[in-house]
Amino acid sequence: MSKVKITQVKSAIKRPEVQKRTIKALGLGKIRKSVEKELNPAIAGMIRAVQHLIVVENI
Repeated sequence: MSKVKITQVKSAIKRPEVQKRTIKALGLGKIRKSVEKELNPAIAGMIRAVQHLIVVENI
């Protein structure tokens, strides 16, 4: 599997609770914070759920 760099670019304030929990599960929580994750189906689903709040780059 490939690795991806996920960066939060928008706030999770005033978002549904499910999206807030997804952001936390990805290891994010503050704007401009980045994490590197192994891309698997679970992570891909989380990315899809909050794609409007994050930027994803392949590594």
